[in-house]
Amino acid sequence: MTLAVLLSGQGGQHPGMFDLTADWAPAAPVFAAAERVLGQDPRAFVRAPGADLHGNRTGQILCCVAALAGWTIVQAAHPARTIVAGYSIGDLAAWGCAGRFDAETILRLAATRAEAMDAAGGDGAGLAGLRGLPLATIESLAAAHGCALAIRNAADSAVIGGPSPALETLCAEALAAGALRAVVLPVRTPSHTPLLREASRRFEAALSERPPLRPPPGAPRLISGLDGAPVFDVRAGLSKLARQISHRIDWAACLEACREYGCDTVLELGPGHALATMVREAIPAARVHALDEFHSVSGITEWIGGR
Repeated sequence: MTLAVLLSGQGGQHPGMFDLTADWAPAAPVFAAAERVLGQDPRAFVRAPGADLHGNRTGQILCCVAALAGWTIVQAAHPARTIVAGYSIGDLAAWGCAGRFDAETILRLAATRAEAMDAAGGDGAGLAGLRGLPLATIESLAAAHGCALAIRNAADSAVIGGPSPALETLCAEALAAGALRAVVLPVRTPSHTPLLREASRRFEAALSERPPLRPPPGAPRLISGLDGAPVFDVRAGLSKLARQISHRIDWAACLEACREYGCDTVLELGPGHALATMVREAIPAARVHALDEFHSVSGITEWIGGR
């Protein structure tokens, strides 16, 4: 069996996102680190009335907590061969799963990343998801409204970044043109667009101050979330990790990498199941689940083991 572990981006945060891992002892150090960074226990925070789960800084930290806590379950299952790739902020979490940074460093870097993005992006901008139109049509719509293609998910699926009013108009026009889906996403930053060039620069400087760890024996193969290429040169990989903040992500290439590695089992870690849905369409022969679809830790470990 070859397992691909895919780490969610923002947008799917919900009050029950830590239900499986909250009392899982191996994840306790992740939650302790998160409390130091977030200022409160994330398990309590997500269930607090009125909690803002989609603020950029909070959302990025929560997504990394979910990924790293879920990763401790994967480790307990001892899969034989694993690759790991992350979508947007999940790309940073992937470096933690691959043993390149410890949990607290990942979470502090997530906070730094979000702060740099907020400073560069300002207010009144975000992302929209479109599906069911050719990519060329989506790009033309984006250009016509002063927006940019942020993520290529498939030949007919993409994420667009730009000013919020323009995204609303763009979605309406996309639906009128026959799109199957066109919605403004619950993300308040125009991630992966040139509007965030300064954030990429600041985050690359922050990464240069955090020497990566030597991955332990048996660590998974790390795949860049920017272009689907394996990370062999750590410095080049870190440069991509910073650059993806303001450059288009080719997630379709990451899914192609899963196919090339012969992945027959795919698990999404993090809130929601958007990546699992994409994989089911892109690799229909694979066994696919999101952690959110399970009801117990034992169910996950047994499924990973093929039982």
